Amino acid sequence: MKSHEVLKEVIEAVGTKRVAYDLRVSTSLVYKWCAEPPVDLADEASGARNPLDRILHLVESTGNSRLIEWLCNQRDGYFVENVELEEPINEAYISHTRILLAEFSELLQVMSDSIATEGRIDAKEATEIRRQWHRLQGRGESFVRSCETGVFDPDR
Repeated sequence: MKSHEVLKEVIEAVGTKRVAYDLRVSTSLVYKWCAEPPVDLADEASGARNPLDRILHLVESTGNSRLIEWLCNQRDGYFVENVELEEPINEAYISHTRILLAEFSELLQVMSDSIATEGRIDAKEATEIRRQWHRLQGRGESFVRSCETGVFDPDR
């Protein structure tokens, strides 16, 4: 789905006037965000570069996903980046994933023990849990995407 299509869908649900009022912009601009954006200055499309396209361009320009991470955190969520595999998934990858799961399980056990004995998980421990969790999510997503694209199906 293209950015202007997403915007059109979510803005129509609450109304253009409300969004324009909340953002302190004109309804005309909001309508332009929801229209097909121009490809270049010579293009005749009526849309305008919308906030989603601008954020994407900023992320691409900086090469840094922290902007997306920040947005996700503002909505009480987390950004999980897809891990790009250097080689196709094979038995070694699956074995490595099992090891990663075992390590994460061990980490959670240590944290559970910490709560049981110390009565808390400190900030350093919480940061490490989050790091391991993000790593696991990325690897899991890569595995699922490989399944969807037929990596494990020789008949595909």
